[in-house]
Amino acid sequence: MMNINDIRAMSASELTKKLKEDKKELLHLRFQHSINQLDNPMKLVEIRKEIARILTVLRERELKENA
Repeated sequence: MMNINDIRAMSASELTKKLKEDKKELLHLRFQHSINQLDNPMKLVEIRKEIARILTVLRERELKENA
């Protein structure tokens, strides 16, 4: 799990790559959860929050460019 400072330190291309990986992992975890093979269901929450943090940082940068 990455904290917000680690995410802000990443470049835009790294963030989009990480976002793609996290979305793929979330899909995989949801599938495992649906067939009751997920050991830690809190992992779903952690991944969703990380995705939200990445999207927030990307949006902040976009707004900063346009200001």
